[in-house]
Amino acid sequence: MQRDNDVPVTVFIKSASGSEVASKLTGYFVIKGQEFRFTAIAFGRIGGHNAHVKIPKTTLAKVAKMGIDPEALQLVIQQKIVQGDVTLPEGLKPPSE
Repeated sequence: MQRDNDVPVTVFIKSASGSEVASKLTGYFVIKGQEFRFTAIAFGRIGGHNAHVKIPKTTLAKVAKMGIDPEALQLVIQQKIVQGDVTLPEGLKPPSE
């Protein structure tokens, strides 16, 4: 099972709502050509930027069957959101700081 931070995943954000301090995100990620949905809360300011990613249990089970550690996957998606390594739909811009 793949356990490192090199989980081959591409993250797409479909929508974001909220303020400059916290935003609710919906999106999907792609692993091995398969799309899976997720939601997240991205927040920042006091203590730095962070994100809480929620992936359905059925999706985590499918990912585990693909040989990818679900916990490592969640961490990679979280890091990509915090670092801005995501694909946004045209016209959607991250909140200004």
